[in-house]
Amino acid sequence: MLDIYAGPVAKQKLQEQGFNPELFSTFLGASGGPKWFSLYGLDKYLFGEFFKEKSSSLDLIGSSAGAFRASCLAQDDPVNAITELAYRYAETDFTLDASPQGVTRAAEQLLTQILPHDHMQQVLNNERFKVHFITALCSGAVAQESKLKQGIGLTKSLFNNALGRQRLTQQYQRVVFSTANAPLKYQEASVFSTEYVSLDEQNFHQALLASGAIPMVMLGIQDIPGAPLGMYRDGGIIDYHFDFKVESEGLTLYPHFNSKPKAGWFDKNLKRTANAHNYDSTVMLVPSDEFIHNLPFNKIPDRTDFEKLDTSTRIRYWHKVFEETEKLAESFQEAVDHPTKAVIKDLPF
Repeated sequence: MLDIYAGPVAKQKLQEQGFNPELFSTFLGASGGPKWFSLYGLDKYLFGEFFKEKSSSLDLIGSSAGAFRASCLAQDDPVNAITELAYRYAETDFTLDASPQGVTRAAEQLLTQILPHDHMQQVLNNERFKVHFITALCSGAVAQESKLKQGIGLTKSLFNNALGRQRLTQQYQRVVFSTANAPLKYQEASVFSTEYVSLDEQNFHQALLASGAIPMVMLGIQDIPGAPLGMYRDGGIIDYHFDFKVESEGLTLYPHFNSKPKAGWFDKNLKRTANAHNYDSTVMLVPSDEFIHNLPFNKIPDRTDFEKLDTSTRIRYWHKVFEETEKLAESFQEAVDHPTKAVIKDLPF
């Protein structure tokens, strides 16, 4: 049901020490909208059981949906919080007003439901789990709300990225909003300018909303308190599935819905994948092809379901996926309990 992949460094440590939660210092949560529903059961098990008694700190790095997950998993009751996010998201009908203004209002309402003030405080004050929300600070036409201008800017980004990911640095700067006292240390081939901003009560909701502000679909977030002035959009533009190496003595745990991660949003339709060397110390937990084939419609959820399915069919389908993902959690728990029997595969990219 669950495929476990590991880079060479991670694989050796797992073979020597098993799935010890203290081995991990980083947790990744990728963009992808409702695709993350395929990881729901895993999220509940990982933060309800696996990491529950972890004594050392854990950095939760997320863009877009991954940032929303991180904001739930760092709460005092992560299982209840991630359940609230999953079911409230599933039952939100973003098609009632599909304009950027309407989708933004629906996202704001969802955010207030899953992160009331006291829950936000839990994340800000969490000493073990430190969250890092990735956003993209835009310049030029992509910073405009006019769909025409934004479309022109995104077309330029598409061509720039095809010529080389490094060229996207002309239009985007990475801004990371964090509860940690020190910035993350990582290496990447395409060096984006990166700014670190401390999360607080004044910027928390705006930063999280910005991390998921999909271009053309949602409004951007302008001038976030405490951060450089400008227009902020979806962190997945730069870090869709991540293509950097976190500099840490610990391993990275990465539950992901795809075994071949793409670096940025504009790589979705390219053969280009992330650099495998950046995953030397990473363990990926991926739903198997067999698991996906047995889901309704033989696929994991995605944003096109809003357009292709009527509301009641979509909600039933997504709820069924939630139930099925418990099998992934059981599969990982089996690997934790019996590490010598666990099948750990080499990275497939």
